Amino acid sequence: MTISKASSTKTFSISSKRRGLEAFGNEDFQLMKPFLPFFLVAFTAFAVSLSGADFSIEKTKGEGLRILHKGKPFAEYVVDQANKPYLYPVHGPTGAAMTRNYPMKKIEGERHDHPHHRGINFGHEGIGGADSWSEQLTWDELGKNPKRAKLVADRVKALGSIKHRSYDKLVATDEHALVVELCDYLDASGKTVISEQRRMTFRAGKNVRSIDFDQELVASAGDVRFEDKKDAGLSIRVPTSMDVTSKLGGTIVNSRGDRDLAAWSKKAKWCDYNGPVNGKRLGVAILNHPTSFGHPTGWHVRTYGLFTANPFASKQFDKNAPDGGFTLKAGTRIKLRHRILFHKGDEKQAKIAEAYEAYAKESKE
Repeated sequence: MTISKASSTKTFSISSKRRGLEAFGNEDFQLMKPFLPFFLVAFTAFAVSLSGADFSIEKTKGEGLRILHKGKPFAEYVVDQANKPYLYPVHGPTGAAMTRNYPMKKIEGERHDHPHHRGINFGHEGIGGADSWSEQLTWDELGKNPKRAKLVADRVKALGSIKHRSYDKLVATDEHALVVELCDYLDASGKTVISEQRRMTFRAGKNVRSIDFDQELVASAGDVRFEDKKDAGLSIRVPTSMDVTSKLGGTIVNSRGDRDLAAWSKKAKWCDYNGPVNGKRLGVAILNHPTSFGHPTGWHVRTYGLFTANPFASKQFDKNAPDGGFTLKAGTRIKLRHRILFHKGDEKQAKIAEAYEAYAKESKE
């Protein structure tokens, strides 16, 4: 590991020449204003913290990360507590937690269902025959009902995982924190079915915080079948107080104007879930970039709090639609591009439609 200083830009870097971590390109410098502190680090086995002027990244146990903005928590990235990585907790612009706590914590008054709905995560019920949407705890809970025994036995046989391999890049500056991760999707036998490069960019403003969640899914182990599944995609489980079913004022709305139950399965450029959290109206919007696979995406969004951007379902959303399954050829990839906005107020007060138009103009190749 080497440490170097570039005095002309007041740039410091900590870098490793290990495979996948040897270089960083011009795009990182384009994200910087002149003379902003810039740091890059490859984590080793010991604890490391990475600090820019405003953003910082800390390593947590089990190769996890903690993202902070001006010393205050933004999000934690957990890679070793379930069958897939997830972000939890995630804090919005007021500091309030913007995801449900269960199953990481059991809080009185929250819904304790669907334990695989962890914070913010990505999963798919059928890639190469492997299910990374559900998890063992899902079937442990359902298995308590003897009538579900056969279903549970069959589904556990297909249970797969998304395994963290390494961090390819970590950056902290005034303006953003960047995490680039490599993951492998494994079937029940442990065989790799696809690989992923995941790029998460964290930004913060006075009234909004955002996470750009950019994914490239690569058929790295040969041709692979993506099944038509409603239980698939990028998800967040919103706080119970915000969900529609709680009848405390929560609502769902998409770019078409569909609301609540009517928003489920509809294709739209963006979708917003807003409602009361700690006595204030706050919201979460997911924006689907025009270059993202399957744009405009369908929305597996439920009144009980599940909120998923799903471009993989067709017939499972509409029995009269054609099957949406497809085969990704060896060596090819699909790109998923989303921005998650945590905002104050409802979708109109937060100007989500305008935020989408600005996002749609950004290059995401």
